[in-house]
Amino acid sequence: MTTVETRRNPAGAHRFVTADGTALHVRTSGPLDSALTLVLVHGWTQDHRTWDSVVERLDPSVRVLRYDLRGHGGSAPASPDTATIPQLADDLAELIAARTDGPVVLAGHSMGGMTIMELAERHQELVSKRVAGVAFVATSSGQMDRITLGLPGVAGRGAARFERRLAKLLSRRRAEALPLPPSMVRPGARLLVFGDHPRREDVHSVAEQLLCAHPASVGGFQDAISRHDRRVALAVLRHVPAVVLAGEKDRLCPVEHARVIADELPQAGFALYPGAGHMLPQERADEVAARLGALTRACAGPRRASA
Repeated sequence: MTTVETRRNPAGAHRFVTADGTALHVRTSGPLDSALTLVLVHGWTQDHRTWDSVVERLDPSVRVLRYDLRGHGGSAPASPDTATIPQLADDLAELIAARTDGPVVLAGHSMGGMTIMELAERHQELVSKRVAGVAFVATSSGQMDRITLGLPGVAGRGAARFERRLAKLLSRRRAEALPLPPSMVRPGARLLVFGDHPRREDVHSVAEQLLCAHPASVGGFQDAISRHDRRVALAVLRHVPAVVLAGEKDRLCPVEHARVIADELPQAGFALYPGAGHMLPQERADEVAARLGALTRACAGPRRASA
């Protein structure tokens, strides 16, 4: 008889090496015999810790896999020619094939959602066979080169140009980390990615994750985000159970971008969170966990019935 000890895999970290030799930091939790695996993909400048508050609120019977994208957190840097969203999609495809069994539900925040869209375009067979559900959290399918960071007119266009110039400077850096103290990063993080009344510990966490990201990789991925255009790819996911979550005061991926995704996925549930900004996994952890929990239960249902 299989014991509880052998059926369950405690929360732990391991390394996964991609086909091009890039080592990714991976964390798994939950029972090995779960009906499916929930795969959580974080966003630009962040890492797997983006999902900490959400994972804490999920049913412990759900198996969860989360990891640091190349160039982020504990993963190896992205070389200049691999700091692209297609490369992130290929990494995700490899990880699903090698580290999960059975159906998966994919949840992507910001650039993580873009990665899932790219996966749908580049790995359609894998998606059709393995992906049982998707969640797009504070993300966009395109036109990211037109955002104004929530500022009007000339100020907005100027802020967007400054961000692109800063990304180019970062892409040329050879340092392993930004030489900035957290106290200098937190005010900008508070203003740019949060809505009303964020918790102090969440602002600190976002700043800490940013300072752990590889500067040149961050710069390269910002350019990739500005060229992201995968609205058409969403058609591959049209018949997959889905949810689209957006923050009313998101300055990076505005509500209009979330509505475009929802329009392409007519069966998707759509939720707008008043007063929330870009960091929904922290700002609305209860609600995001509830949505992901409901999605995983719905997607696991048919398999449990057949079993």
